[in-house]
Amino acid sequence: MSAKVIPMPRKRATLDPMLALTAPGMNSVNAVILDRMHSEIPLIPALAGHLISGGGKRLRPMLTLAGAELVGYTGDRHHKLAAAVEFIHTATLLHDDVVDGSDLRRGKAAANIIFGNPATVLVGDYLFSRAFELMTEDGSLKVLKILSSASAIIAEGEVDQLTAQRQIETSEERYLNIIGAKTAALFAAASRISAVVAECDEQQERALDDYGRNLGVAFQLVDDAIDYDSDAAEMGKDQGDDFREGKMTLPVILAYSRGSETERKFWKDAISGVISGDGALAEAIALIAKYDAVEDTRERARHFAHRAIDAISIFPDSNARQAMAEAANFAVARGY
Repeated sequence: MSAKVIPMPRKRATLDPMLALTAPGMNSVNAVILDRMHSEIPLIPALAGHLISGGGKRLRPMLTLAGAELVGYTGDRHHKLAAAVEFIHTATLLHDDVVDGSDLRRGKAAANIIFGNPATVLVGDYLFSRAFELMTEDGSLKVLKILSSASAIIAEGEVDQLTAQRQIETSEERYLNIIGAKTAALFAAASRISAVVAECDEQQERALDDYGRNLGVAFQLVDDAIDYDSDAAEMGKDQGDDFREGKMTLPVILAYSRGSETERKFWKDAISGVISGDGALAEAIALIAKYDAVEDTRERARHFAHRAIDAISIFPDSNARQAMAEAANFAVARGY
């Protein structure tokens, strides 16, 4: 009789290799961030610091640093550019929290709750200005074009999401276009500028752009799944925020398309705001579970993560490539 084969448990994906790879560079990036957050107006560093020091993953600037390691860049231009990427991201978060009326961000009270909407918007503008200051100091028109274009695309994506809000007939295609703009554009730009400063060829630039873009889509898909299958303590925000705001994310799109006539009526009323409250959220979560909409959203995220990993397969195997691949796996396995 042959011995029974006991499968080994699959190792849980982690961001640790990426953190280790980029730790020395992130020290330099953080120094730039602290220096450029400084202002004689005390409210500016206080409000910006509330979010920047709030425990975020700093994944976007890490992509710039990891990409530089991948292509063998030995200069230091990417430190300021990674800081610019983080400033762009932070500015968009500050503006988003005002638009969404968010109460929590990364497990803490959102900046707009503490400091008010006007100050939050204006400090977001300040951080955008600091980002463009860092870009112009770098001196590369190509880098400036990539990051400024990404900033415009992010804004377009946010406006598109706003116009799709409470529109139950929003298609999966439009949803993917929205997240490709509002999230993936900055991931792509953060990755691509590493190849630019290293003076890589177009194929390598495109590979890093594709890596970041696919990773960004995967990351946002998981964010949208998490809104329906994790609690506030794990997420760092209130569960069901997207539902209460009437956002058409993929779990809702899938559950609506698969539902009965009665269930579709519920979704129309809930997303339009006719019905609301904890009872409606509980029913929404139950329907999403009934039709495996969260798991299918995560499955789509895994598809994009695999595309990200495939994109950097043109580079020789290295610690950097392995860390970037593991970061893609982490993006879809995480619960926060």
